[in-house]
Amino acid sequence: MRPLTLTLFTNARLIDPEAGQIIDGGLLVEDGTIREILNGPVENPTKYGADTVIDCAGKYLAPGIVDIGVKVCEPGERHKESFRSAGAAAAAGGVTTIVTRPDTDPAIDNPETLEFVIRRAREAAPVHVLPMAALTKGRMGREMTEISFLLDAGAVAFTDCDHVVTDTKVFSRALTYARSLGALVIAHVQDPGLSAGSCVTSGKFASLRGLPGVTPMAERMALDRDIALIEMTGARYHADQITTARALPALERAKANGLDITAGTSVHHLTLNVLDVADYRTFFKLKPPLRDEDDRTAVVEAVASGLIDIISSMHTPQDEESKRLPFEEAASGAVALETFLPAALRLVHAEQINLPHLWRAMSLNPAKRLGLPSGRLSAGAPADLVLFDANAPFVMDRTTLRSKSRNTPFDGQRMQGKVLATYVDGACVFETGS
Repeated sequence: MRPLTLTLFTNARLIDPEAGQIIDGGLLVEDGTIREILNGPVENPTKYGADTVIDCAGKYLAPGIVDIGVKVCEPGERHKESFRSAGAAAAAGGVTTIVTRPDTDPAIDNPETLEFVIRRAREAAPVHVLPMAALTKGRMGREMTEISFLLDAGAVAFTDCDHVVTDTKVFSRALTYARSLGALVIAHVQDPGLSAGSCVTSGKFASLRGLPGVTPMAERMALDRDIALIEMTGARYHADQITTARALPALERAKANGLDITAGTSVHHLTLNVLDVADYRTFFKLKPPLRDEDDRTAVVEAVASGLIDIISSMHTPQDEESKRLPFEEAASGAVALETFLPAALRLVHAEQINLPHLWRAMSLNPAKRLGLPSGRLSAGAPADLVLFDANAPFVMDRTTLRSKSRNTPFDGQRMQGKVLATYVDGACVFETGS
């Protein structure tokens, strides 16, 4: 029988998102699981009989980030991102669990493709990888997938990503079937009729640049429709990205009415606005597009209040050929696994949100929504941890990113917050300088 291993973390500032507090102390990890939280200075580390003692030097130790909505381009576009490169980027960014999207080529819409993805992830990624599957076959919105078989094969949620299911009968049937199985459905709230052909948010900036825009009402209208269908079917539902102030009252009413609904937003929509597009910079072309500053601040306030539950990276790799095009023709999306933490810390440094609440949105809430034991610092939880310096300054250089694609909007920007080490099930999968 293999002997148990003990690891002792000392001299740490522990971020506890459940209790909403930061405490000075340590952590005892036994065989990849948190055994004990040590409150206060660890005066005599030897008494614990640990195999390894890690001095955190007064830096923050927090649950690893659980990131819903990561695109890994296997199968089909491995040149943009593989499980090996995405896993390395996640580890370097303090992300210990990535929940992957099914918008691959081909789509992950059958058990065979799903099993391939799970096998590749286990072979190549140093972090936990949980795959989502498509809600409809080919993400075409015509016929729902075999949700039951996909659940058995390991799917943790179902989504057609940015392909909105426009046929309400198909969508309602899928929601009803998902409800009977307890499956989570994740939807992209954007009315496809209004948003077709657009690449920025409508307004003065779009007009000045001569770019086709989409009204923020497109998000509100899609959310209103989905809320009505959730009320009708009772399904478990998550809106992947709420990015406008107009959508927030509808979300608040749905929650007040007791519907099983949660909502997320991306770190880019919390920290950037439409003016960052400037002179047609395609690394800032996202889906949904960046919003006005009033929308950004409203969404930040919604995260701080808990109305929006989850922050995600929405990591979307695009190669140079896809981005080095006129703005209207360029592909949407940005990589964010490695920039997720320092970008999110901008909200902390601006005093718009505190660290425990930020970790609730980045780690605890996504873990709870997916029924995972991670995302918390408590006895019995897996030792998925990130050690970081919240104040370490650096200039982002996209050429140093571990992702195969390097389409980050933060290239050249001054940022604060560096990951020092990442642990998955108690094992170190990244350390500064490695």
